[in-house]
Amino acid sequence: MPLTDFKVGEKYKYQNGLGSYHETEAVDGALPIGTNSPQKSPFGLYNEKLSGTAFTAPRGENQQSWLYRILPASAHKPFEARETDTFDTNPGIHDWVHSLRLVAGAGDPTMKSGLGIFIFAAGKDMNPHEAFYSADGDLLIVPQHGALDIQTELGKILVRPNEICVIPRGIRHRVTLPEGPVRGYILELYQGHFGLPELGPIGSNGLANVRDFQAPVAHFDEDTENEYTLFAKFSGHLFAAKQNHTPFDVVAWHGTYYPYKYDLGRFNTIGSISYDHPDPSIFTVLTAQSEHAGTAIADFVIFPPRWLVAENTFRPPWYHRNTMSEFMGLIHGQYDAKTGGGFQPAGASLHNVMSAHGPDAATHEKASNAQLKPMKVGEGSMAFMFESCLMVGVTEWGLKKCAKVQEGYNAESWEPLKPHFQRPTPAEIVNGTAHGTKGPAANGAQVPHYT
Repeated sequence: MPLTDFKVGEKYKYQNGLGSYHETEAVDGALPIGTNSPQKSPFGLYNEKLSGTAFTAPRGENQQSWLYRILPASAHKPFEARETDTFDTNPGIHDWVHSLRLVAGAGDPTMKSGLGIFIFAAGKDMNPHEAFYSADGDLLIVPQHGALDIQTELGKILVRPNEICVIPRGIRHRVTLPEGPVRGYILELYQGHFGLPELGPIGSNGLANVRDFQAPVAHFDEDTENEYTLFAKFSGHLFAAKQNHTPFDVVAWHGTYYPYKYDLGRFNTIGSISYDHPDPSIFTVLTAQSEHAGTAIADFVIFPPRWLVAENTFRPPWYHRNTMSEFMGLIHGQYDAKTGGGFQPAGASLHNVMSAHGPDAATHEKASNAQLKPMKVGEGSMAFMFESCLMVGVTEWGLKKCAKVQEGYNAESWEPLKPHFQRPTPAEIVNGTAHGTKGPAANGAQVPHYT
């Protein structure tokens, strides 16, 4: 698989393609040829299989990788329980592991069902002799401020705001902060794995394209003298084990189970060029489907800068109630459905199953009277949504301990809405001049009619 060229600001090289079969070696000849588990691997390496799905999962869903490493991952002392409040209540500056705070979620990681939603705010690097992994699920990381330099067993990834990264279940990693403190959002998927949504009538290209996802190339450390601490998130609790060698000693690997990143600026936005605002599913980057086709345990949806050209259309998202739960965050800029200053970058909102929501009163007033000419919305902005078919509960930390809940959210957003209904007279109905009937529409556009 050819490597990407270095881009401006890129620190590492990557392999391109999501769901692709990748192979990479940091030392030429480290990958066995024609076999996965030879009696003796090249250079005295250990063979190790990393399984992200059951061995017998359908071929199209099967995610496995073979690793060739200096010492196997099992070579550590027993795990012992550590902090139990995900993951630390002590004041001070936290590293990646101890900055994670569970805000909301649904399901149970022990049953491999549902999801958890976290925020992180880390101020220091992980110790160079530490590593972390989650046995509970795949981590979809959405940085909002600062860069994450992530060393994984399978190679290195640099992820910045306006990029995302997925670290699958079980993959060990260490996070450093090359630009200082970081904060952002995480969706931990307890059930299945993320993939690309089907494109249907869109065709073969559009939304997030396969070639724009990037997986790391093999990179390894060689250290069998120093003591390392391995942290594990297991059933929502933190455990730790000691080992006398680095966890990052994979010299080569091949397979379909690996971490990856994606630049949200590469998303190919699709929208209406005639009338009406399409469903927000048209902005889906990644999805994890339930057993019901078209119904997601988790969708990752973005609202990037885009052109709006629809005629006779209320252009912001419409008012709605949804059987899906919607957790929204803002990376930067201002979300176009919120005019006021209440929804700030690093903030979030949760509209649970059947909770009515939509544009605030000021946005509705502005959009209802705007001149309907082609316009670009969201410039300098990037909002996103974690959407789920599950009813999402909020933790005690999210409701109270964080002390960040906006108590007057409903009062500020929708209570100021006023009725504008004007009952038409019989004459207006007969003459077809009542607002909303066939004929000339607002701002000179014609109401579309098809035969």
